[in-house]
Amino acid sequence: MAKKSFQELISSPGMPVLVDFYADWCGPCKSMSPIVQQVAADYNGKLKVIKVNVDSNQAAAAQYRVQGVPTFILFRDGQQVWRQSGAMPANVLQQAIKQVVS
Repeated sequence: MAKKSFQELISSPGMPVLVDFYADWCGPCKSMSPIVQQVAADYNGKLKVIKVNVDSNQAAAAQYRVQGVPTFILFRDGQQVWRQSGAMPANVLQQAIKQVVS
């Protein structure tokens, strides 16, 4: 199976996509990991969650001007609808997702 392009991954029809831009060396990224996993579980079947390592996927990070990690971008139909950088409480992330998940 061919590896999907980043654009194909975020253009999932009918399902919003949360992209977590992270790095292995990033402390706040590690602290966000269980929150992201919980959100993925809570919205299973309604939201696609993709983790993108900025060190090995520099093109995708550059395309969306990711300056710091973690950066979270929420896409609906391939369009960016929400974005926030830095660690945040679970409820902030969930609130953003609630607004785009039907």
